[in-house]
Amino acid sequence: MSNVLVTGGCGFIGSNFIRSWLKSYPKDKIINLDKLTYAGHISSLRDVEKDKNYKFVKGDICDSKLVAKVVNEVETVVHFAAESHVDRSVVGPAVFVKTNVLGTQVLLDAAVKYKVKHFHHISTDEVFGALPLSSGEKFRENTNYDPRSPYSASKAASDHLVRAYFHTFNLPTTITNCANNYGPYHDPEKLFPRMITDLIDGSPVKIYGDGKYVRDWLHVEDHIRAIDLVIKKGKIGETYLVGSTIKEINNLAVARKLIKLFGKSEKEYIKFVKDRPGHDRRYAIDWSKLARLGWKPKYDLDTGLNETVEWYRQNEWWWRLLKARAEKLYEKTGQK
Repeated sequence: MSNVLVTGGCGFIGSNFIRSWLKSYPKDKIINLDKLTYAGHISSLRDVEKDKNYKFVKGDICDSKLVAKVVNEVETVVHFAAESHVDRSVVGPAVFVKTNVLGTQVLLDAAVKYKVKHFHHISTDEVFGALPLSSGEKFRENTNYDPRSPYSASKAASDHLVRAYFHTFNLPTTITNCANNYGPYHDPEKLFPRMITDLIDGSPVKIYGDGKYVRDWLHVEDHIRAIDLVIKKGKIGETYLVGSTIKEINNLAVARKLIKLFGKSEKEYIKFVKDRPGHDRRYAIDWSKLARLGWKPKYDLDTGLNETVEWYRQNEWWWRLLKARAEKLYEKTGQK
């Protein structure tokens, strides 16, 4: 039996992780520390809130007293908590630096003080910058960092802090840098759920710029399996990249797949909107290091999209109010 602290457990990936961990390790106890910002939804864990091995604590990872209290109760920390929406980081960068950099440092200090046995940090491939559309290049664990948004810069800083605490304080750490995720409980501010909920509502999908932005789309369940494996079998002090088997596909092509799933007309259901400042052209991940631990993705994009669309069709109770709030943000950024 182990006691596990999950930070940001009411977020998209964190809530899916908690649900999976409780199922896979029924003797473990989980403390979920979440501030419940725009990205954290208590409703995402409605189905496990009464589980005897689950405890929710509302709080900020920048609160050193609270963090010390919860870290003192656990052996493992799985750190998801982060401001993560690139568009929001363009509008207000300061909170990204505070949460993603200072908050990580506060957690790391507590982990050192209370001799945590494993600190796992979840990060993003966006720390590596952008790849040319025409190249066959992929990000690897030794790729130089080149963040291009306030969000990715703050995540890059947090990655460096985690490595520094491993080297300086011998804190047992691992890091995973993942591709863009999709799947259930994904806030409708994000690309896939925004497109899906638009189509459910009979509205056109909104495509930034020319839509030719390539991403390595990773189903959230595949990501969680990767995190689980790294926590159990990863080498302490190491970083692992988590990607997918999807052939390179741009946002416009994904939109076309979704429109086809809904039986709509591409001509009527694509709307091009103002591009994001500093929008990275292409991400691609070489996950061969993780494969050597025995991991590979289970989901292809078509299967994943079908299941994700069906989840949003069946769970309007979860996303409807969030959708209204998300569209208010896009009114501010001009991407409506």
